[in-house]
Amino acid sequence: MGSDDVPLDDKAKRMRDLLSSFYSPDPSSASMPVNNTSSRFATLDTINTPSFDADQYMNLLIQKSNLEGLLQKHVEMAAEIKNLDTDLQMLVYENYNKFISATDTIKRMNNNIVGMEANMEQLLDKIISVQSRSDGVNTSLFEKREHIEKLHRTRNLLRKVQFIYDLPTRLGKCIRSEAYADAVRFYIGAMPIFKAYGDSSFQDCKRASEEAVGIITKNLQGKVFSDSESIQARAEAVMLLKQLNFPVENLKVKLFEKLEQFLVDLHLESKEIAHVSATLDGPNNHGNVTDPASSAAHESSIHEFAEAIRAYRVIFPDSEQQLVRLAQDLVNMHFEAVHRHIKKQLQSEDLLEMLRVIWSDVLLMDEVLPEAAISDFSLVAARNAVKEYVASTFSHLLLGITGTIMKVQDRQKVGVEEEYPLQSVLEASKKAVIQGCMNVLLDFRQLLDEKLELSLKLRDLTIDWVQEGFQEFFRKLNERFLFLSGKSNSGSQDLSLTQGVQGEKVLPGLVLLLAQLSLFIEQSAIPRITEEIASSFSSGGARGYEYGPAFIPAVICRTFRAAGEKCLDHYVRLRTQKISVLLRKRFTTPNWVKHKEPREVHMFVDLLLQEFEAIRGEVKQILPPELSRKHHRTDSNGSTTSSRSNPLRDDRMNRSNTQRARSQLLETHLAKLFKQKVEIFTKIEFTQESVVTTILKLCLKSLQEFVRLQTFNRRGFQQIQLDIEFLRTTLKDTSEDEAATDFLLDEVVVAAAERCLDPVPLDQPILDKLIQVKVAKTSEQNLNP
Repeated sequence: MGSDDVPLDDKAKRMRDLLSSFYSPDPSSASMPVNNTSSRFATLDTINTPSFDADQYMNLLIQKSNLEGLLQKHVEMAAEIKNLDTDLQMLVYENYNKFISATDTIKRMNNNIVGMEANMEQLLDKIISVQSRSDGVNTSLFEKREHIEKLHRTRNLLRKVQFIYDLPTRLGKCIRSEAYADAVRFYIGAMPIFKAYGDSSFQDCKRASEEAVGIITKNLQGKVFSDSESIQARAEAVMLLKQLNFPVENLKVKLFEKLEQFLVDLHLESKEIAHVSATLDGPNNHGNVTDPASSAAHESSIHEFAEAIRAYRVIFPDSEQQLVRLAQDLVNMHFEAVHRHIKKQLQSEDLLEMLRVIWSDVLLMDEVLPEAAISDFSLVAARNAVKEYVASTFSHLLLGITGTIMKVQDRQKVGVEEEYPLQSVLEASKKAVIQGCMNVLLDFRQLLDEKLELSLKLRDLTIDWVQEGFQEFFRKLNERFLFLSGKSNSGSQDLSLTQGVQGEKVLPGLVLLLAQLSLFIEQSAIPRITEEIASSFSSGGARGYEYGPAFIPAVICRTFRAAGEKCLDHYVRLRTQKISVLLRKRFTTPNWVKHKEPREVHMFVDLLLQEFEAIRGEVKQILPPELSRKHHRTDSNGSTTSSRSNPLRDDRMNRSNTQRARSQLLETHLAKLFKQKVEIFTKIEFTQESVVTTILKLCLKSLQEFVRLQTFNRRGFQQIQLDIEFLRTTLKDTSEDEAATDFLLDEVVVAAAERCLDPVPLDQPILDKLIQVKVAKTSEQNLNP
């Protein structure tokens, strides 16, 4: 086997082992006895280890290999032995070449060193000669050098003396030219001499210099407190006073007071925010109108203030906390102005303009005082301001809608008469709700679209505040509706919203308007607002998912549906109560037992019809008509038929005033009740017909109850009969449920018959004649009002 057939790693390993054995520092290690413990675990790979045992290796090889394997192993080992001999020979040749090269190098070094010793001796002689000549020169020039150095010191001393004598004059020139920095430098330079000789040789110079320095100190103090001097000049003056060892603590306090006064002046001279305020207060001046002159003035003032803080910090390095407080006062001052203007119904563009001014000031303060973190401080203040702005906007919206609704009450106070007052107020209220909410959303969207860094940081919070604001706004609007309708406790209301309502009588028309407006909010306003919120205000999330969504349209819709139904029921109740008062007065005033013969329909019927007409007028303005008119008239027997074809009534009227007649009347009436199932009171719908019919039914039911409380003679009973028949004639087109109306009218007549001592009705011709006379009289009155 050739050397090329041996793997590279095995060959390298063998070469290392050979070199290790050849250069082994401990030859005895190669001849160490084989460890008995390791011999027990010997393998075929131990041939290259120092503890190799040939006999053991052969025994192991014989046990694990057959004859063919042994022959193959013999051939491999023979090739390896040959390769090892060749490698060893090459190793010897390489080392031999190295030894020869080293010998040649040593020979060359020996040849180069020859003659170097003589050259070194010559160099030493020359160095000794130079040193001796140098010593001779130094000895000859020593006296002259000492004299020159003495003259030089004398010259310097004379210069210092001359400087001291000239110092008062120099200081006077500096005072006249206001070169105070040079004056302080000259005086500080002369201080060591004054300390040493100021009480003896230079006493007059010291006194004159101190007087000049006193003038300089006074002038520097004047520069520090002079408003005409720049901040840099005043800072330099303080630094010079510190170099003169002047106590500057009082100056620190005075200068800080100057900074505080500067802040006050900056507040008074902040024309940018003041201009926004003037824009808000002025008539027809809404919008972002920026005055370049005021903007430049404010920018100049705030830069001067920043430079003042920078200079103060350089002069007094330990004043960081005071300056931080001053910068925070600046931010608080700006946001106090923002809060004041928010209460004046600030527009979003004006708010953004104010925030831009504030944020530019904040960034400038961050450059001057980075440790103060004014941007973080202002972010908290801006968060409160934007939150207050959102709440204030909804509050003004609530006031606007309430004011529009209250026009009904106001017009009644001043006596304004309009043909359709409720209808106009309803349309204006719907517009106020829809247009007001859309304007509010548009206003808030401008906050979200603004690229100002402050607005971007508050974007998610603003979205949550808008959604929460709408939820709270509609909750308060619902409370407002219930309060205006008289269904809520006024003690729980905000006084600013309830002024002008407490102590006043609730108008039924206003209650009906609130009912329809609540339905409009549920069916039209909430879906539209929800769509707008979903498109522009749905990416919040700062609120936290554990609190649930901020705006829940379904809850608002249910709330206003319930509020509308309450207001509608309350309207029916108010109108019914008013008519009940009229009925009570009608039936409690006369003595029915001594009633005279009826000559005409009683005037209370006219009053009752006037009330129904007023109700129809209100309902017609507010509620829509029913899409499909219901007809409940039937031709079945009983009270659902016309009075003139009612056999029960005819039979009852023809009976005498006996106990048997009364019993038969009661039995017949009870039989009719069990025979017929007339649905009298149904759920009130938001339609004209439903509301009018419900009020009519309730009034007729009240009429029946008032009849039951009286006792009639025959004439009184006949008067009731006449009034009811006329009502039947005039109310036939009023109610959508004619069957129930006829039934209730019949119930009134039956109740009067039951409470009559002699229930003998009017003859039909007389009854018809009296009704015709009343109808003609009514028609004439309508033609000639």
